[in-house]
Amino acid sequence: VFALIVFACLVGDGYMSRPEDPQLYCIFNHNEDACRYGIGIGVLAFLACIFFFMVDVYFPQISNTTDRKYLVLADLGFSGLWTFLWFIGFCFLTNQWSWTRAEDVYIGADSARAAITFSFFSIFSW
Repeated sequence: VFALIVFACLVGDGYMSRPEDPQLYCIFNHNEDACRYGIGIGVLAFLACIFFFMVDVYFPQISNTTDRKYLVLADLGFSGLWTFLWFIGFCFLTNQWSWTRAEDVYIGADSARAAITFSFFSIFSW
């Protein structure tokens, strides 16, 4: 759920344009990489959650202990990796938000703060 919130906040209000310029830019200090990173890990985390949920549903039907072991290790390894990536994302988004000028943000500040907050919560949930 946290990944979906981060993704939705960045897609919905993560890109802004100036009144005089129709060009869209990322709300995080005009750094496109910040928005792309948040969207990327959000989408991949959501898809991975769906995959691992399906694995958990079919887990009792897997009789081979070697396959079970590899699935559990894959889940554990992916969770560890994604915890690290969410930490990097939180630090990156927070840093870029701290360098964002207040006059560059017309609307979307709440969505940017929500993306930062839920990326922080994602560290502990993964």
